[in-house]
Amino acid sequence: MAALITLLPGDGIGPDVTASARQVLDAVAERYGHDFSYREALIGGAAIDEIGNPLPDETIEACEAADAVFLGAVGGPRWSDPNAAIRPEQGLLELRSILGVYANLRPVRIYPELAGASPLRAELLDGVDLIVVRELTGGIYFGEKTRTSDSASDLCEYTSGEIERIVRVAARLAEGRRGKLCSVDKANVLETSRLWRDVTNRLLGEEFPGLEVETLLVDAAAMHLLSRPAEFDVIVTENMFGDILTDEASMLAGSLGMLPSASLGDSRAGLYEPIHGSAPDIAGQGIANPCAAIASAAMLLRHSLGLEDEASSVESAIADTISGGARTADILAEGETRVSTDQMTAEIIRCLS
Repeated sequence: MAALITLLPGDGIGPDVTASARQVLDAVAERYGHDFSYREALIGGAAIDEIGNPLPDETIEACEAADAVFLGAVGGPRWSDPNAAIRPEQGLLELRSILGVYANLRPVRIYPELAGASPLRAELLDGVDLIVVRELTGGIYFGEKTRTSDSASDLCEYTSGEIERIVRVAARLAEGRRGKLCSVDKANVLETSRLWRDVTNRLLGEEFPGLEVETLLVDAAAMHLLSRPAEFDVIVTENMFGDILTDEASMLAGSLGMLPSASLGDSRAGLYEPIHGSAPDIAGQGIANPCAAIASAAMLLRHSLGLEDEASSVESAIADTISGGARTADILAEGETRVSTDQMTAEIIRCLS
């Protein structure tokens, strides 16, 4: 098949890991007879530096014309002043809204060989295979904001329709997995969470009566992610809670550098990115872990291009590479040999079936 993929390398290690993802996509195209073309555009701090806008019109155009969009990372200390009128993250938030990608899928898979990289005891990690479905275009990140010299406010707002569509995504995923769905809210305090719980309970009862459903307050969910992570299958939650919980869940895998994400809407043209940040302290040094970016490319193949065999091949190649002992600095244990970003990428390509 032919596909146009827009690449947004962004800031810090974003260009490093985006290059790795592209190499793997090119290898997939060659081995399976596809034709992938690319268009590169600016976002985040790089866009601010060049034209003063974190999401240029040219970038929006390139993303809207693509079959899928791949993002490296945005942000860094150069643009970290919280009082700045223009910030890199604004570009990413606006892009998510423009593309209508309201469902953020963040799978957490544990590679047995990396159990020692996690701060949790190895026995707690046995059997961990979960996915967090985070609502991505509503809530406090997108609500009205006010600021005076001595006060500030951020409005958290959800509609029933926004809640219904994200819960349906999560429930359908759960139906295809182990049939377990956990909804996370803060209904003991927040009105938005009370609406979330009411809508979720009604929809699941009407449309997905066969699912095993658990409801947790977000603070309890944070605790149980560390005390019983293997019991979770699919977790669905609102924007800010999902942002925090998925970063916590990344520690189950031992490193942010291992976990991918896909942001999907009602069209097939999704937005794919590793969940890690821009890590500017190691940018350009050839030591960043490309696994999360490459796994995000696998999700791109699956969800936007409909290439399940190719996606599974990439995921298997990552697993085989880890099993074979390749380790970047973030997942390196004592006595193991460190490989570079390029070496890890090349090994994954070699393991492609």
